[in-house]
Amino acid sequence: MARNLIDIVDLTVEEIDELIAVAEDIIENPVKYQDACAHKQLATLFFEPSTRTRLSFESAMLGLGGSVLGFSAASSSSTAKGETVGDTVRTVGCYADIIAMRHPKEGAPIAAAQVCDTPIINAGDGGHCHPTQTLTDLLTIHREKGRLDNFTVGFCGDLKFGRTVHSLVNALSRYEGINFVFISPVELKLPRYVKEEALKKKGIPYTQTTDLESVMSDLDILYMTRVQRERFFNEEDYMRLKDSYILNPEKLVNAKPDLSILHPLPRVNEITVDVDKDPRAAYWRQVANGKYIRMALILKLLGIEV
Repeated sequence: MARNLIDIVDLTVEEIDELIAVAEDIIENPVKYQDACAHKQLATLFFEPSTRTRLSFESAMLGLGGSVLGFSAASSSSTAKGETVGDTVRTVGCYADIIAMRHPKEGAPIAAAQVCDTPIINAGDGGHCHPTQTLTDLLTIHREKGRLDNFTVGFCGDLKFGRTVHSLVNALSRYEGINFVFISPVELKLPRYVKEEALKKKGIPYTQTTDLESVMSDLDILYMTRVQRERFFNEEDYMRLKDSYILNPEKLVNAKPDLSILHPLPRVNEITVDVDKDPRAAYWRQVANGKYIRMALILKLLGIEV
């Protein structure tokens, strides 16, 4: 039976820590891993647009000495002819050793995994979750802070539809001493089911506010997100909420000197470009980390030890 990664909770804390350790070893010793996946093939099935996630998977597999096939838009696959996602995935599973799949519908990777014997990695399914982005975030936090416990993390922006937020809250709730601060418009609050499952059941403290500046000085990590046009049912609501939070240097005046600013990207205008020069801006380092954690994950799911 193939091992899949559909949700971050599919991995134990020990497995996450192990993946981070392997990723950090890859960063330090890339040559050691350059042929680890020789003659292996990764298929990237992206039924929804992506830049970073798709290219980082491709870069990861190529960095391991493997090869890549796949498509970057549903319109270029046979689903445009009416083929089911299950049949598409089953077909591709005949050609590839491992599959990375993104789909706009929640649960699509689970359905695909039920009909395919090839390991499947969920590269994002609608507003549900995005486990490899979460692994990227955890690796980044570990490299920035040296730990994954005992800090205060603020999530700001679209917390309702933000699958990266849902996954990271679930992951961090399993580490000790994490305080959560959720900053969003009332309309884009963190869904109740995420709070119930990840926080309330475990008695983990959290704060909800609409005012970023009022909590800025408390934060060790600030996780910014964009308001996602593609998740809204009408343009009017999107236009009203899209500029709810714009992080600029003035808003960082009272922030901790060792604050780490993360963002899953792409950004629209929720972080101004002059913040990029601030050493606390970790989001470009976060992009680079995405390749290395995906390399570690591919090795794990293929059962390859270096």
